[in-house]
Amino acid sequence: MLKITKKVEYALIALKHMSLKDGDTLTSARELCDAYNMPFDTMAKVLQAMNQAGWLTSLKGIKGGYTLSSDLSQISFMQLTRAIEGQEAADVCMGNKGMCELHGTCNIVTPVTQLHKHVTSFLENLNIDQLLTSGPTLPIQAWQYEGKSDGI
Repeated sequence: MLKITKKVEYALIALKHMSLKDGDTLTSARELCDAYNMPFDTMAKVLQAMNQAGWLTSLKGIKGGYTLSSDLSQISFMQLTRAIEGQEAADVCMGNKGMCELHGTCNIVTPVTQLHKHVTSFLENLNIDQLLTSGPTLPIQAWQYEGKSDGI
């Protein structure tokens, strides 16, 4: 289900920071850590993951850093999450410690699975540009406002 980890938060902070700069201006992990009080090793790994995904370009060396190489409107929130954290569990009943202890007797597996599908679909269609620049309102389909469950 939806879990926004610190690493994904750090990725969003870095992307927003870089998006506000001139396109050719480099951003280093140290700059981000100093500006937002984040751990260096974690930020460095997050930047490397986004670089490997092709969303950043890196320049090595003492004056090195990263620049955006992708349009943030072309990256979905789920793509970002997968690049930073890896694939999400295929089964919503699966946790870090294995299958839920209620599996087999649970009476809400179907509704929770449907909820997972709706949330995942929304996050697949939500791009990073929308998330970082749209303010308090995000584009949501009418069925979501009306409480209908047949929208997806």
